[in-house]
Amino acid sequence: MIPEQILHYISGRHVPSLDGRTFGVTDPVTNQVYARAAAGGPADVDAAVMAARIAFEAGPWPHLAARQRAKILNRIADAIESRGAEIAELETFDTGLPVTQAKGQAARAAENYRYFADVIVAQHEEAFSQPGQVGYVLRKPAGVAGLITPWNTPFMLESWKVAPALASGCTVVLKPAEWTPASASLLPEIMTEAGVPEGVFNIVHGIGEEAGAALVAHPGVPLISFTGETTTGQVIMRSAADHLKGLSMELGGKSPCLIFADADLDAAIDSALFGVMSLNGERCTAGSRILAERSVYPALVERLAARAARIVVGPPSDPRTEVGALVHPEHYARVMDYVDIGVKEGARLAAGGARPASLADGNYLAPTVFADVTPKMRIFQEEIFGPVVCVTPFDSEEEAVCLANDTRYGLAAYLWTSDLRRAHRVAAAVESGMTWVNSHNVRDLRTPFGGVKASGLGREGGQHSIDFYTESRIVHVATGDTHVPKFGAS
Repeated sequence: MIPEQILHYISGRHVPSLDGRTFGVTDPVTNQVYARAAAGGPADVDAAVMAARIAFEAGPWPHLAARQRAKILNRIADAIESRGAEIAELETFDTGLPVTQAKGQAARAAENYRYFADVIVAQHEEAFSQPGQVGYVLRKPAGVAGLITPWNTPFMLESWKVAPALASGCTVVLKPAEWTPASASLLPEIMTEAGVPEGVFNIVHGIGEEAGAALVAHPGVPLISFTGETTTGQVIMRSAADHLKGLSMELGGKSPCLIFADADLDAAIDSALFGVMSLNGERCTAGSRILAERSVYPALVERLAARAARIVVGPPSDPRTEVGALVHPEHYARVMDYVDIGVKEGARLAAGGARPASLADGNYLAPTVFADVTPKMRIFQEEIFGPVVCVTPFDSEEEAVCLANDTRYGLAAYLWTSDLRRAHRVAAAVESGMTWVNSHNVRDLRTPFGGVKASGLGREGGQHSIDFYTESRIVHVATGDTHVPKFGAS
């Protein structure tokens, strides 16, 4: 059921903002307001942080045995799986994602909770022995974790942060993206049913510049995990410096997909199109710059354009839809501006570039392919975050690497070649936090996720997430007589 009112969740209760403010939430198909959400500010964030601090300092959660927390995490996963259809419905309605893809995101969210339940049960610490002394590591939860999540796949990306934070023994204040708060409204009931104690999990809704900024600035929050735009990450980093907060930030991307002439072109085209058009193109790891060896470049552009023209654009709730509606009219206008910029800069529009004729309303854009894109063009350099791909030719391996690295970003990269030696050379030379060779974006939850350059700070995923939400403390114990120089004894 689509909610008409979305409240904060603080200390086990649904509450309005202390000053009564709300903001409207629109759906991307009609751009009509469907709900009013509580607009959080500093006072609401303070209340949530206080609840989380009490739960951390006086409650049982940080002190539970790993197996006990793991059981609760698995119950959260069970609840998510039982509500999979409802989560997908809310996500589709709220974000414009095609329903078939939204169902996959709900399933991935459940798996994230199960995975981190396994991690904490299997976790062990280091011990060090030397003559006369032994040292051992204690791992402690860091405290209240402030989690700020994006709007592109909100429920699943919330699980990337909430699951390891809870697994580590932290308490949580979650600030969902203001454009897509609907699916997060299911989390309080899920957490309560699973047995998460009062105050351990809290939600404050609101505009990023108000609620998000207050969470980052709060002295009672030692950790901030943020996924979103690079410019926002820079603002967060400056604010967090006042209290020397721990930061984990997954930021923007302009990821290259390098296709060499010896690649399996059928597989490469399938992967390249899926990588930039799935999730409406609103994905941080989208391979939005296709770099193609010149000998295959003309045929590749032709095939990409023909396939893009056949992609089904339509209502997100239709199972046949492959690209739905972009999330918000502001974002839609931004993406359309980039299409205009590409045309004005001289790129060749090979496919798309306009609203499909059959869809008079809503934030729809036909999958768009630009060819003959040069590195000086803004559409080559700047993140568009929509179903828009740029194609650029190269003549040599060295030029391909140079083009791949010629942006401020370094999140993901995709490489297609049948030459094993080249695959290793190029994978090592491309500046990206994650590289896939002859593969699309297949995520192993054990691996580090994050970028280099302007694409982020720190790593999440697997043990890296646990390391972020915990502090490792070393204890040194003498096991024999100590021999200390006797200063001042004579």
